[in-house]
Formats: sequence, structure tokens, C-alpha cells
Amino acid sequence: MSETSEILGRLAALPDDELVSVLRAAVAARPGLGAVAAALAQAEIGHADAGSPVTLDTTVIDADIVPSASGQVAGAIPVPPVPSGLPGTGAPTATGGYSSSGVPTFDSVRDRVEQRFGAARGMDELDRQTPAGRSVDEQWEARERAARERLDQIRKSVQGNDSGDR
Repeated sequence: MSETSEILGRLAALPDDELVSVLRAAVAARPGLGAVAAALAQAEIGHADAGSPVTLDTTVIDADIVPSASGQVAGAIPVPPVPSGLPGTGAPTATGGYSSSGVPTFDSVRDRVEQRFGAARGMDELDRQTPAGRSVDEQWEARERAARERLDQIRKSVQGNDSGDR
């Protein structure tokens, strides 16, 4: 029995949850396998898509051919459009706040904005409850009061000059 088939046999004998944890450990430090790590994370929390199995019928791109830049806008190479799905697959489904093509869903973006807004508002309230925060509020109110008093003085002096000229 070869080493590879022995490893495959041992992996096949593992329960699903143990196999997922072994595979996550295997792909953890490999940035090229980020999609596999994301799929394993979804499988761990029970959001794995039980769709059709993965097949190897993708087209192979010749790695030796490098597209040349057109010279426009700092020589950027145009990015090809993202395919909406492979033939034979269903419509993209949202998983974990992202569509199957990796685009965040509207609901996930709205939730993030609401969370950040709530956190900022809470931080503001907490800041005002500290002695330093109260001191800043008191300074602001004192400046506002002084500004109103000065504005009243200016208005009175202007009104006094207007009535004396007539």
C-alpha cells in the first residue's frame, strides 16, 4: 500500500467534524487555499452547501502568456468579468453574508454599518460619563455661554450707535 493511499484511507475513516478540523489545520498557512479554508469554516458551522460535487472541468489558462498593459491609467491590465456561475450549477446563494462569487450581500453590509454606528454612539455615551468627558462638555457649555453674552454685547452696542445717529 502506498503512502498516499494509506493517508487517504485514514482520512476516509475519520468522522466529518474531525476531518474538517484536520483539513483546516492543513490549509491554515497556505494563502492559495483560502477558498478551501472558507468552505471548511462554513462546513464547521453547518452552512455547507450540499450541492453538486466539485469537478475538474475548468479550462486551463496558459501561465506563460502575460497580457500587456495598454498604457492607459498607469498601465493597468483590465480585469475580466467574474462569471456568474458555472454551467450546470444553480443560482448563486448567499453564505455568511457573501454571495457565491464573493460579493457582500446588502443585508451584511447594512448590518455592519448599523453595528459600527451603534458602537460609535455607545463610545460617545461612555466618553461623556467619564470625568474627562464631563469636563469637555462643561468647557463647551462655558464657551457657548460666553459667545452668546459677547454677541448680546455687540448687538446692544450696534443698536446704541444706530439710535444715537438719528
